[in-house]
Amino acid sequence: MENFSVLTGTHFLLGDSAIAEGAIAAGCRFFAGYPITPSTETAERMAERLPQAGGIYMQMEDELGSMAAIVGASWAGRKAMTATSGPGFSLMMENLGLGIITETPLVVCNVQRGGPSTGLPTLVSQSDMMQARWGSHGHYEIIAFVPWSAQECFDLTLRAFNYSERYRVPVLLMADAEVGHLTEKVVIPQADQIEIWHRKRPQKPPAEFKTFEPDDDLIPPMPSAGEGYHLFCESLTHDERGYPDTAAPAQQKLILRLTEKIRKHRFDIYDYEERGIDGADVVVLSYGISARIAMQAISLAHAKGIKVGFFRLKTAWPFPEERVRQISARVRGFVVPELNLGQMVREVERCAVDRCGISLVPHAGGDIHDPELILEAIIRTQEGKAPCRADLVSLGR
Repeated sequence: MENFSVLTGTHFLLGDSAIAEGAIAAGCRFFAGYPITPSTETAERMAERLPQAGGIYMQMEDELGSMAAIVGASWAGRKAMTATSGPGFSLMMENLGLGIITETPLVVCNVQRGGPSTGLPTLVSQSDMMQARWGSHGHYEIIAFVPWSAQECFDLTLRAFNYSERYRVPVLLMADAEVGHLTEKVVIPQADQIEIWHRKRPQKPPAEFKTFEPDDDLIPPMPSAGEGYHLFCESLTHDERGYPDTAAPAQQKLILRLTEKIRKHRFDIYDYEERGIDGADVVVLSYGISARIAMQAISLAHAKGIKVGFFRLKTAWPFPEERVRQISARVRGFVVPELNLGQMVREVERCAVDRCGISLVPHAGGDIHDPELILEAIIRTQEGKAPCRADLVSLGR
């Protein structure tokens, strides 16, 4: 069969379709999912394209089965992915925790819509950002990317696979309905120009290998099932062999390593975009579709002579706390527009110095922000009228 794994060229693609192309270009060869608006187009694209690239598409009975299937596929040696939206994301949380404690590389795409519950099946929100961080029980670290364009749907999906393989952790792509349903130019490079990372292979012979014995970087090598290694993969707290050990010292040792393997490498994981930060009085911090609207508000502010900078999250988790703290010491305040009633703003609040004002521009979703409301918050912050700590301030409502 001819290899169609990288669809090199310039295309006019839906964001959801670009996610599928990014996954396939990264080497994804297994997709298990259940259709759910507004991520269904990703599943449809994978159903068409994966067989062309020598992969397997499976439509599962629900999102619980989808998540379990990609955990298993990863241990069988395949790069694996699923795509969903809010209600399905909720159902995936238990097996997301399984993927975290078993250090399973995989990618979950959540094209966010309005909630709670069934909520707004076809309309936008960004209300799953904290669920991405804390949705599964227990303490852990996660990696999550937030695209703002169809091009980044491709680029950050590819990066999600690379990071999942490098750090042996589930990685999330937190798109939103507007970005997922944008149709824009997407440039896909030649295959030999795409950097592909693979999980570390064991250097020890099978007789000496322990399933969860880490290297100095805190990340264990990972063979595939069927390669002759004795693999014991357990959801209970376990020792380096993978055998259950539910005593407190084992819990302390394992959980510290699972969190530190991300924290230790956080400066390699962080990614964000800055514009006009130097000399700014106010910085607008946003992500996804809200960041595109924020750019319009910043242009309006510049026309009024206000010095406004732009900070866009590409990596939501881990949150770039050190950089936000640095910026907060130099500006009067942050303006944070989100399609929720205040989630990532709490991270800005946590990281900023005390004197820095923080203005939330909340929106429960369904449609996008009015740039004038963001402009109003910029003016208030520039005038020193922003609260020193974020309140649920509803501007213009």
